[in-house]
Amino acid sequence: MAARSNTTRIREALERAIVDGRFAPGSRLDPVALAAEFRCSRTPIREALQQLETTGLVRVHAKRGSFVAEWSLEELTERFEMMAEMEATCAGLAARRITETELADLEARHMACGDRVEAGEHEAYYAENTAFHDCIYRATHNSFMAREAQRLHAMLQPYRRMQLRLRNRVARSFAEHGAVLEAIRRGDDRAAADAMRRHVIIQGDRFHDLLAVLRSEAPVEAQSA
Repeated sequence: MAARSNTTRIREALERAIVDGRFAPGSRLDPVALAAEFRCSRTPIREALQQLETTGLVRVHAKRGSFVAEWSLEELTERFEMMAEMEATCAGLAARRITETELADLEARHMACGDRVEAGEHEAYYAENTAFHDCIYRATHNSFMAREAQRLHAMLQPYRRMQLRLRNRVARSFAEHGAVLEAIRRGDDRAAADAMRRHVIIQGDRFHDLLAVLRSEAPVEAQSA
């Protein structure tokens, strides 16, 4: 039991580190260094990495090691496309099913995002951004869909975080949240879905902007490969 508990603790810590950008996509996760950091043997490290592989955050390659998941442009586009459709569905359901208490929570999260924008606190904005989306997932009152949306959101978080580093992206993200919130407040499921889809989808200039960020932040070993 203790070993499993230790594995869970390490897995959750590594997941947060990946999501928070400590380990960029394509970075190698050194089990020896991680064992030293967590003051444990390599067994729970290996088990934690295997669990993270099932979530899509980590890829384990035989004889090469474990790496933070890094996708080809085609794979990344496919995942953002799926995320856009899933979140659009969540927003549409939320517009029909959200309770007054949940709506108040969503509005509070939106205001917290606005505070972070005004303060220029982009890293803090990302945490509030995640909370805003989580509110919408819960408001679907479909626990299976909420879990799947959260899973895919976590899988794409390193890349969504990169997007927020683009010039003026945080302010645009906040404005897009406002459009989603207003549609949900009106109970307009179609407008909510459309606004959320536009918020999440990566295409046109936004795709090229993200591509530029990916190239600039690629791990050194990947750039020299």
